[in-house]
Parts: sequence; C-alpha cells; structure tokens
Amino acid sequence: MNDIRVGTILVAEAFPEARRPAYKLTIDFGTELGTKRSSAQITERYTTDQLRGMQVLAIIDLGPKTIARFTSEVLVLGLPDERGHVVLLRPDSPVRNGVKVY
Repeated sequence: MNDIRVGTILVAEAFPEARRPAYKLTIDFGTELGTKRSSAQITERYTTDQLRGMQVLAIIDLGPKTIARFTSEVLVLGLPDERGHVVLLRPDSPVRNGVKVY
C-alpha cells in the first residue's frame, strides 16, 4: 500500500512547459517530510489563488518523475467530476501536515 499523507499547498504556479495544462505545486508535509513538489493537471477547476493554503492528500512514496525538466516528487490525489476534470481529495477540517492516511 502506498504512503498517503496530508500537506498544505504553499506555492501554486503555472506550468506552461507541460504538454497538458498543469500547475507546479510546492506542498508542506510537516517537519518530518518537509516540502515536496508536484505537477498537477487541475487547471480546469482551480486557480493558483484557490490552491494556496489548501490541504490535499498525496502519495509520497512513488519516487520522482521528470516532466518537462520539472521534478515531481509526489502525486496529488483527486477524482474525476462529471466532465472528467479533477476534484482534489482533501480533509474537510484542518489537520496537521504530514498526517498519514490509514
């Protein structure tokens, strides 16, 4: 089973080099794990302003993946809506960054 943790998005910025519309995210996973980066194709439902400060769930143990010279370290989790756009998975109340999902 993969290691899924909660983190808070600190930085969300455009990723124009990606083949499909995406954002570059910097996510805080607490003192144990620190910050990690991710590329996420979530531009249809979210703006960069909406993402900053949002807590999300991410798989942290898949290993790095290079996308257009950007190293994505974690995979942010989501589900498709009725149009196939990603809806992020996130806690409905604030929790401590780095908390593991069981």
